[in-house]
Amino acid sequence: MSGAEQRVRTVEVPGAVLAVHRPAPGGAAGEPGLFVHGLGGSAANWTALMERLGGLVDGEAVDLPGFGRSHPPADGDLTVSGHVRAVIGYLEASGRGPVHLFGNSLGGAVAVRLAALRPDLVRSLTLVSPALPELPPQRSAWPTGLLAVPGVPALLRRLSANGRDAEAATEDLLRLVYGDPDALTPAARAEAVAEYRRRLEVPHAMRALTGSARGIVSAYTQRGEQALWRQAGQVAAPVLLVYGLRDKLVAYRSARRACAAFADARLLVLPESGHVAMMEHPDAVARAVRELIAHATG
Repeated sequence: MSGAEQRVRTVEVPGAVLAVHRPAPGGAAGEPGLFVHGLGGSAANWTALMERLGGLVDGEAVDLPGFGRSHPPADGDLTVSGHVRAVIGYLEASGRGPVHLFGNSLGGAVAVRLAALRPDLVRSLTLVSPALPELPPQRSAWPTGLLAVPGVPALLRRLSANGRDAEAATEDLLRLVYGDPDALTPAARAEAVAEYRRRLEVPHAMRALTGSARGIVSAYTQRGEQALWRQAGQVAAPVLLVYGLRDKLVAYRSARRACAAFADARLLVLPESGHVAMMEHPDAVARAVRELIAHATG
């Protein structure tokens, strides 16, 4: 999302200062919505879907603490619960709730916990490849899990400092998260490379990435009331689950358990999509979202 197509403001919430992005003025307002990105992502991951929902959803996308243009949290808390507190803080400060809440990957785990703890803030819930506990994880997800291992982040920083080609590193990332990275336009690929280079220049970027990766691993092991699958069963809002059959990070096999866990769930399966279906197939996701919102408000 370029500066000409968005407005960005910073909002102070307890323990953090968040960057909040919204489309440029001009479209119909619609109902309030909030979009939460995944691990290593940013608000820009939602640009295509937000555009397609214009007039129906008055969307805002937030950079989680430490990601995108948001500052790292003051207390260093990069757990799932820490991110949830920041998003709740924003919704309370803005007074926009209840919202149509969207989450991808890590943002999906954040959205599930938020919807379970604060049903008053959530009108509907759209989860794209949500990071819910999956044991054992598929092999292609192991490199992401390694970010939580002590010593690995320092190794990655050394590799970056040694000048590893940004184009090659970006290509590896695209092949991890896209079902068909070869379908990306040259402009989209160039934008991804520019974003990768920008992250290398942010002093806290690796700390936010590794801390949040550890937060996901920790959330996967939580039991009792904080268990994410138990919290999924507490979500009262209607839910749209979106899975890609080419997802290398969240296996499609999780869809069965997710459909059973949520009280009011519908499922969209995209055979050609990877981990970021809202970026690869925004039209299909937007159609399903429109049906969900019609159900939620009908």
